[in-house]
Amino acid sequence: MRLAALRHAVPPGLPSRAGCDACGAPVGLTRPWPALGPAARCGHCRARVGSPPGTVEVAVLAAAVLLAFGGPSGGALPALIWWLGWTIPAIFVDVAVHRLPDRLTLPAAAGTWLLLGVAALDADPGHWLRAVLGGTGLALFFASTALLLGRRGFGLGDAKLALSVGALLAWYGWPVLLFGMLLTFGLSALVSLGLLVTRRANWSSHLPFGPFLLLGTVAALLLAS
Repeated sequence: MRLAALRHAVPPGLPSRAGCDACGAPVGLTRPWPALGPAARCGHCRARVGSPPGTVEVAVLAAAVLLAFGGPSGGALPALIWWLGWTIPAIFVDVAVHRLPDRLTLPAAAGTWLLLGVAALDADPGHWLRAVLGGTGLALFFASTALLLGRRGFGLGDAKLALSVGALLAWYGWPVLLFGMLLTFGLSALVSLGLLVTRRANWSSHLPFGPFLLLGTVAALLLAS
């Protein structure tokens, strides 16, 4: 996950990062340490590489604990695991450069829909239909704000992430989808208000929305299970 966040945390239009920004030393699966470890340091120049030290590992550990002790049971669990595996690095990219890359959001959506479809074979097929409608509807809502409001609306990356978010939440029912969105927007509003009060942001500041989608979705699923 740290490698995915490192690769894609670049501004739009630039190629994926292949190594250390400071010295150019390559970073990859063949040379994972210490750049892809919790220290997140280049093995050559010791400069920080990618997401802050320990953050990705803490996020993965938190996800594992939640899945083990409070996650939803049943056939939808593989879909949630798949979704987290792609969405966690996407969120780190969003925090770093304010974008959600297609190479992370689209596989997250495709795999989530597919695994929910497999789960529907042993459950009510209506669950999968509701998931498809929920994901499509939520994505269209986010996309419409991007097209109609421009920078004042949500990004198209948020819309693509919503394909999987809406599907996961709607699988458990329309009230869960609504509750998840209320949590997402409520958390976003609270954080925005806090930043305004402390003067760490102003009315024209743009906050990444991906982290709120992740937290709102996970919270709604935990409370619904």
